[in-house]
Amino acid sequence: EAPAYVFQTLDHQAVSLASFAGKPTLLAVWAPWCGVCKAESDNVSRAWRWLGGRANVVSVATQFTEEAQVRRYMQDQHVDYPVLLAGDDFAALLHVGAFPTLFVLDSQGRIVGSVEGYTTTLGLLARAWWAG
Repeated sequence: EAPAYVFQTLDHQAVSLASFAGKPTLLAVWAPWCGVCKAESDNVSRAWRWLGGRANVVSVATQFTEEAQVRRYMQDQHVDYPVLLAGDDFAALLHVGAFPTLFVLDSQGRIVGSVEGYTTTLGLLARAWWAG
């Protein structure tokens, strides 16, 4: 089961991990200082646009000291997909050992897969369809 966790949006609204149930979900966990995360960002963007309403594609920023770091990353990478903020406790809770880490949740909100490191657009799409 995915843990009960509540993220913050950049507008300081609360969003629970459980709120994504009902559709397969790709949860891309990244850190603003991570070079591989920057390389993967375009892939996350394409997956988000191509999947449309068929799956949730959400990114989670963690291991930052101030929100401005996240906003800078988003501007520099031209991020157009949803970004949620999590404390370092989230990475520890899910045993994230490297960035980026992708978690795949099925429509019931269960973690059915994960991968550490760079994932291609095709890899993201295949995981979303597999979880669906």
